Amino acid sequence: MKVSQKGLYALQAMMVLTRRYTQGAIRIRDIAYEENLPEKFLELILLELKNARLVESVRGANGGYRLRRAPSEIRLSEIIRLIDGPLAPFGDADQLRALIDRDADHSALYRVFLEVRDAAAKILENTTLADLISREPAGSRQKAINRKTSRKKKSEPSVLPMLARGEGHD
Repeated sequence: MKVSQKGLYALQAMMVLTRRYTQGAIRIRDIAYEENLPEKFLELILLELKNARLVESVRGANGGYRLRRAPSEIRLSEIIRLIDGPLAPFGDADQLRALIDRDADHSALYRVFLEVRDAAAKILENTTLADLISREPAGSRQKAINRKTSRKKKSEPSVLPMLARGEGHD
């Protein structure tokens, strides 16, 4: 499965909104600063999340963005599907089932692909934003606060190879 840079930024922004869920609306500038994300790109991502009714915007002096539902009600699958499309790393289930039926010589391979697809989808369907935050190391919230006072140098995010980095990268 591939998660685009845009998808990663969306997930990171949603994690900030989850960590600060009880604090009300958070300004785009603060989310961008806390996660070291490009503010203009983040603005477009949050608009997309707003149109999908995952977040809502609040106007005024204390304005910004906040989650529209509780973190325990927002699944990673919703966010990834919205930003990057289908969850399936090997095509959709119907396509794989058709290949299993049509191509007897390779049906065992396609069955494995179907199992991988189903397992990945199941994990993302059953993992909420609240689950992500509960899995964070104890000091990670303090690190987020410290980032506000000490701006780090922009570097390539250290992420899993499942992220799409452009043509020719696996």
